[in-house]
Amino acid sequence: MSREITEVPAGTWNRRGFRKSSYSQSEAACVEVADWDTAGAIRDTKHRDLGALVFPSPEWRAFLAAVKDGEI
Repeated sequence: MSREITEVPAGTWNRRGFRKSSYSQSEAACVEVADWDTAGAIRDTKHRDLGALVFPSPEWRAFLAAVKDGEI
């Protein structure tokens, strides 16, 4: 199986759909997530200018399930 991870430059998604992750524990360690129909993304709240990591939907869903189950 081929896995592809794409880094998306800031501004590409124009902040559309990003929200602070409920798993962020403090202001010093916050991430924002976005959940779209075909992909999911994560970025550092303090460094939005560095872009986001975007994952195809199946991989994104598997990642979220692993976090919710405490596997990660």
